Amino acid sequence: MAENKESKRDRFVRIVERRVNIILNSLDSLAKCANKKNYEYTDDDVKKIFGEIDKKTKEIKAIFAGKSISNTGFKLS
Repeated sequence: MAENKESKRDRFVRIVERRVNIILNSLDSLAKCANKKNYEYTDDDVKKIFGEIDKKTKEIKAIFAGKSISNTGFKLS
């Protein structure tokens, strides 16, 4: 009986589509925090948030380019 093995490419496409959609949904969720009727934040808070998102995006691009990075967490304060 022949096994139907998923190719590395097929596995990559399947996993990356799911993970990117999770990220996009999380960003949609983050956008809800912009509602000033429910939350209070400063321009500095927004700069920190998007600075971290930009930093992480650059780190991930570097990983795809074959470079290694260190992993740090995010804290607003």
